[in-house]
Amino acid sequence: MTEPASVIFVVDDDPSIRRAIKRLVESVGLQVELFGAAQEFLQSQRQDVPSCLVLDIRLPGISGLDFQRELAEAKNNIPIIFISAHGDVPMAVRAMKAGAVEFLTKPFRDQDLLDAVQVALDRDRARREREGEIATLRERFESLSPREHEVVAMVVSGMLNKQTAAELGTTENTVKVHRSRAMEKMQAQSLAELVKMVERLKLPPQAS
Repeated sequence: MTEPASVIFVVDDDPSIRRAIKRLVESVGLQVELFGAAQEFLQSQRQDVPSCLVLDIRLPGISGLDFQRELAEAKNNIPIIFISAHGDVPMAVRAMKAGAVEFLTKPFRDQDLLDAVQVALDRDRARREREGEIATLRERFESLSPREHEVVAMVVSGMLNKQTAAELGTTENTVKVHRSRAMEKMQAQSLAELVKMVERLKLPPQAS
């Protein structure tokens, strides 16, 4: 079987709501997985594909807002769409400030949920793409030799080859060679591109 392009997870303790959302989302060709409680979702084996979470604000055992916080603390960045029959403005504000894609009050329009799902999936795809790029950059950076790391750190800080050579007790030509090799390994076409790459890695001062 081929992996699905994306999955929508629904966590709601009302079976009729879960089934209704499943029918709606599947009607536009998306895969759906249903859960009656937050713990069920956490214990499930989930596919590593673009996804989002349609989450009821009131759940048995833990509120949707508390579950949102738990996911954030666990570095689970799945986009969340809240649904609620009892939502109020403070709840909605808290949810959106914490990064929710949307806060829909039951009964909501089918199209409003489908629109929110599309926004959430687009957000998750973009995040995954960024994280993939960062992982590739980190792998390239880690392939540099210790001396190349030093040269890159000084170049990125704005030091000239001459200054870098004096700092490292070597020649300017040697610095140029190290810089050239580092740029080749990082696949940077220019010094400006190399600087941007290192900035994206958000390395601690001693590492960058």
